[in-house]
Amino acid sequence: MLPLVLGLLVFFLVHLVPTEADLRRGLAGRLGENRYKAIFSVVALVGLVLIIIGYGKLQVMAGKNPEIWTPPIWTRHIAFLLMLPAMVLIVAAYVPSHIRTATKHPMLAGIKLWATAHLLANGDLASILLFGSFLAYAVYDRISVKRRSVKIPTAPHGWVNDIIAIAAGLALYGFMLTVGHAWLIGVPLLPGQS
Repeated sequence: MLPLVLGLLVFFLVHLVPTEADLRRGLAGRLGENRYKAIFSVVALVGLVLIIIGYGKLQVMAGKNPEIWTPPIWTRHIAFLLMLPAMVLIVAAYVPSHIRTATKHPMLAGIKLWATAHLLANGDLASILLFGSFLAYAVYDRISVKRRSVKIPTAPHGWVNDIIAIAAGLALYGFMLTVGHAWLIGVPLLPGQS
């Protein structure tokens, strides 16, 4: 449990820095913008690696990851449905589009849907800690974005980028559903996968 909790603390503490504009400005001013970004990236990566290792170990260690609640089977169907717009929104965060403009911060919206979907489908302590932390952070950061009055780039003319974001999001969803989740996470989503 310790690597997961430590990873979550490291990952989210470093991600809280940009939510405090004065703190971020001060650090970037003292360190220089490039050094600040490099340190931020390395610390976030260390946190992410600890999260992956800690969560992975808890999934295979008998008795170390208690089941807090047993999700009914229908919650998995809802999770599958929620993951579809989540993947589109996550992709839209990187594609200038009407989707990105309308949602204001599609990455945070996608993370909220992703975390909610996984909380519905998983009742073990490690999953509740992992996905609950991401959901709480995404809610906090969205509130922080409003408070900081972050400017959202306007959408380009036309709908080509929206089609690209949707198509890429659907492709990512299809990949994760058919092979990606089993390959990357070790948990097959469809019957007959190994």
